[in-house]
Parts: sequence; C-alpha cells; structure tokens
Amino acid sequence: MATIGYQVPLTNLVEPDEQVLAVAKAEIAQGVQPADPPVTDPPAAQRPARSGAAGVASGVLLNLLVPLLSFPAGDRIVDRVIFGVAGRGAPGSAASTLRYARRPAPPVTSIEDTILAVTDRRLLVCASGPVTLWSSRADDERAAAETRIVWSVPRPTVADARVGWHRLNPKRLRIEFTDGSWLAFTVPLAEPGKPLREVAAALTSR
Repeated sequence: MATIGYQVPLTNLVEPDEQVLAVAKAEIAQGVQPADPPVTDPPAAQRPARSGAAGVASGVLLNLLVPLLSFPAGDRIVDRVIFGVAGRGAPGSAASTLRYARRPAPPVTSIEDTILAVTDRRLLVCASGPVTLWSSRADDERAAAETRIVWSVPRPTVADARVGWHRLNPKRLRIEFTDGSWLAFTVPLAEPGKPLREVAAALTSR
C-alpha cells in the first residue's frame, strides 16, 4: 500500500490543530533490539531456568539447525551475527516501549503495517488494519481506515534522526531519543527511501 494512503486516516487521528508533517511506512529493522519493558516477575515455577555458557552455545546451534525453535540467548547471537544491532535501550526506555508497542501478540493471525508519522508536536507510531500479500484496492482502503496510534512521544523526546547505510541496506532510519536509547527502521530495498528521509528531516528541523 502506498504511504499516501495513510495521510487521510492520520489527519483524522491527530488533534484538530495538529499538523502532520511526514509519513512513512516502515518496519522495525531486524537485528538485536532493546529489551522489553519491565514486567511483573512470573511465579517461580514458571520462570525459565538460567542457562550457562553451554546452554547459550546449544541455543545458538539449535537456532541454526532448527529455525522454528526459539531460544532467547541463541536468537540474540544469531541476530547480531546476521543483522547486527537494530537498537539499544534499557527496559522501559523510549526505544524499549516503542518496540514493544509493535511486537505482535501471539498467536499471530494477521499482518499489520507499521506507519511512522511526525506532526508539529509528536512522533507517532501507528498500526494499520490487517493487510494481505495479494490485497485489492478495497482491502488497502479498509486497512488504512483502521489505522490507529499505538505509541507516541513529544518531538523534544527525539534527540536525532538520520537515514544512512547499514551493511547492504542504504535506507535505514535510526531514531535516537534523549534517554540514550535508539531504534532503527527499514523499508524493502525495492521501495524508495524518500519517506524515511522526510521523517528524519521533520524530526530534526525543530
């Protein structure tokens, strides 16, 4: 779906006197990402056992041999080697809560677009309605109409934003926050990077 399809829904979502400056459809970059926000500790019986070096090594090996199995320590090492670092931040930081807001809640039964929007007041992260790979125009319009804001911060919370190369990807947007955390966003290589550059420009021209 073209980014322009989200302009009208976003204009309807913001305050009447709030102006939308830039919009980009993007995805959180693959790689090592900030930790989840703090949560209440589960009962002792439900806590996973701590694994030592042998457990980590086994997890990495199993991740490579059986990708459908998930071991957190192994996932992080594989992500670092293949994709690099896609964000940093302590639990509860801006990058941590942003990533968590777009983390699919299991069971995952549908796909939603992630939309970044910059207004004259805020950075918004939005989610569309469910989208499909082979969607019709009517499907795209319905998904756009169901767009909702899932996370937002005042613009002064953003310390910097820039688009640059990361490994083989020349269109990676890195958003840095004043608490020291950051998170990266990308678009497929076949799609233009102009919307990401417009978001970066809108965030840095205060």
